[in-house]
Amino acid sequence: MGYVYWIAGVILALAWFSRIVDAALGMPSVADVSRPEWDRNPVLPSGNPRVSIIVPARNEEDTIEQALRTLLALDYDNYEVIAVNDRSTDRTGEIMERVSQSHHPSLATQGGASVPNQSQKPHFSQNQGEVGHPMLVIHHTELPPGWLGKTHAMWTAANQASGEWLLFTDADVMFKRDSLRRALAYAEAEPADHVVLFPRMIMKRPGEYMMIAFFQTMFMFGHRPWKVADPSTDDHMGVGAFNLVRRRVYDAVGTYEALRMEVLDDMKLGKVVKKSGFAQRNVFGDDLISIRWGHGAFGIVNNLTKNFFAVLSFQWWRTLLSAFGLAFINWGPFLGIWLAHGWARLPFAVALGSILLIYIGMSWRSSVPAYYFVLHPVSTAMFIYTLLRSMFLTLRDDGIVWRGTKYPLEELRKGMV
Repeated sequence: MGYVYWIAGVILALAWFSRIVDAALGMPSVADVSRPEWDRNPVLPSGNPRVSIIVPARNEEDTIEQALRTLLALDYDNYEVIAVNDRSTDRTGEIMERVSQSHHPSLATQGGASVPNQSQKPHFSQNQGEVGHPMLVIHHTELPPGWLGKTHAMWTAANQASGEWLLFTDADVMFKRDSLRRALAYAEAEPADHVVLFPRMIMKRPGEYMMIAFFQTMFMFGHRPWKVADPSTDDHMGVGAFNLVRRRVYDAVGTYEALRMEVLDDMKLGKVVKKSGFAQRNVFGDDLISIRWGHGAFGIVNNLTKNFFAVLSFQWWRTLLSAFGLAFINWGPFLGIWLAHGWARLPFAVALGSILLIYIGMSWRSSVPAYYFVLHPVSTAMFIYTLLRSMFLTLRDDGIVWRGTKYPLEELRKGMV
């Protein structure tokens, strides 16, 4: 029995120690645009390029006003905001209109217009606002076949955009005034074709700290941010809170029409950009942008349920293997340190120490205290539950129900990139 502990322990020690070493060597190469050197105008190579900020929203009445107002207060001088009300049944559309008109009510205009290749004619409302800062509101009342609501909303908005850069964000993301200017200065100076700015997670309950700590740990384990800039690797990145992409690159990869049935649209945009050979970068930014991901541990579970089965290509066998892998990788060190005897405990201790170092390093970049390490086994159980729940509900319902819309599983599988 002792050799079993040694084999398991060595595997776990190598897995965790190699990742912490890789991260320690690689993370310093990831830029932080909140640092003083990026507090400059994006003057290279093309002056102050125009940016179109695209905000899709469905039933976001609790956050949409504050999110839009932070966008309209940005200190960059050449951008527009395009907000899409995607068939909301609450006051989202009404709030968008009110924000748009209060931005500059004397110049408000309203009217109908058609969007190329669409089966319906959405309602448009535009306020010119301050010079260079117009706000366009698009109201969708129908969803064409073969589209997810969010990807359709972003595609529609991009068709109306005038910017050289497109910034796709979410309706619950809060921006600091200098966030866009700093990210764009980095993008133009690098130069990069796609920039992902990691958001600061707002956490108010212990369950949120615990779940986000585990998610960030696993995210670093599976997606190596320090490798994204390396064109020889497959590592790629996309974050719904801040995907800044050059318009010509967005067009070259097929626009959101190529991702129209992708549940993981943000990561898949990063994937197609990277695979097409364009320069992709991800950056830290402290609290330049922030988001509260969920209310409590089960709020985060609910938000992730629609995603997890999609991450595993809607394949049940991969999901079960992944659940087993999560259990082994994350519970193994904690169990082994108690069950093994003598020197057989050593590799488990190395694995545990590596996990603790990851939590310590994470506490430097986020507000998650390192002592949440002790809850790592609990958050592991929650994530395995979320993974299995995602598979069960998707198979039971033969699809995903996302914000009130049912998307059949067969269509989701066919639409995967």
